[in-house]
Amino acid sequence: MLGWALMFLLFALIAGVLGFGFLEATAATIAKVLLVVFLIALVISLVSGRRIPA
Repeated sequence: MLGWALMFLLFALIAGVLGFGFLEATAATIAKVLLVVFLIALVISLVSGRRIPA
């Protein structure tokens, strides 16, 4: 999922350089949403991950 977020971020940067404002904004929004979803999934997996028995 992080790979998708980075891909959309790269796409947004390229679209911004080429002057496609609408595509840049759309790709940047998708990248932000995917990054937040990735971070939430990371926190959940860290909290509920394997625990070493005492």
